[in-house]
Amino acid sequence: MREIVLDTETTGFDPETGDRIVEIGAVELMGHMPTGNTYHQYINPERAMPQEAFEVHGLGDDFLSDKPKFIQVGRAFLDFIGDAKLVIHNAAFDIKFLNAELRWMSLPQIPWEQAIDTLAIARKRFPGSPVSLDALCRRFGIDNSTRTLHGALLDSEILAEVYLELIGGRQPDFALSATAEIKAGDAPGGWTPPPRPNPLPPRLSEEESAAHAKFIEKLGGDSLWSKMQ
Repeated sequence: MREIVLDTETTGFDPETGDRIVEIGAVELMGHMPTGNTYHQYINPERAMPQEAFEVHGLGDDFLSDKPKFIQVGRAFLDFIGDAKLVIHNAAFDIKFLNAELRWMSLPQIPWEQAIDTLAIARKRFPGSPVSLDALCRRFGIDNSTRTLHGALLDSEILAEVYLELIGGRQPDFALSATAEIKAGDAPGGWTPPPRPNPLPPRLSEEESAAHAKFIEKLGGDSLWSKMQ
């Protein structure tokens, strides 16, 4: 199953009042594993960057002035995502902007059913708890120390790890790397992920581990658990 983990940066909150997309970043997953295939594009919004938006992502008028306009990259973007599911944190925001840009080009709209909203998943799993991308990184022990400003591709890479935790935990060898090598025959899909550089931190507290050990001790040496160790 092909999925695209996606993020955008914009000039503001509402395309209907003149805000535009200035960056798209996307990471391809196949069977919940990264393929190393990504999409990244800075976009000239054809308008001035508001200061409050610049403070979020650091993309200013001078930097974006020589970048392509959305009308020049919209078709290539649609070709990249195809009919894959789009994994997005707060999908309503990004889909709203993408469909506005596509509509202005008279290109097909992205159906809502194509999106998987990780924000909605997180709210359902952790009701009442913070579910921003940074908060979820802290919860799952995911390193986001390089995320001083929002950036679409970096946020997509981080979201891919968060997404796999939300749906049941990362694979033992899961890693996102722009330098991943693809070797035919290594695994179904033709790619074997590199080993995890550092083991995940333990999820159990010392008190929970001690209580578990005490419980197992009560089962005796003939218990199935003891035989499986």
